[in-house]
Amino acid sequence: MEELIEQLKSKIIEALNLEELTPGDIDPDAPLFGDAGLGLDSIDALELILILERDYGIRISQEEGRQIFRSVRTMAEYISSKKA
Repeated sequence: MEELIEQLKSKIIEALNLEELTPGDIDPDAPLFGDAGLGLDSIDALELILILERDYGIRISQEEGRQIFRSVRTMAEYISSKKA
């Protein structure tokens, strides 16, 4: 799981052009959206969806997205559950 979390952090940094961050700067349990954590917005959410579809072959519904994209850890847990 930790390897997947680190992989996701790197993919998020690359996809969202967050060059000022390193994977070590991202707390895997911090919120991805809102003022706390990374502070991502709805455009960023589309990029996260693309990461799941392109890199992991996972399609999600809009309802699932809120739960999946709470943190990097919840994304990793979701990917792991779909691959199992």
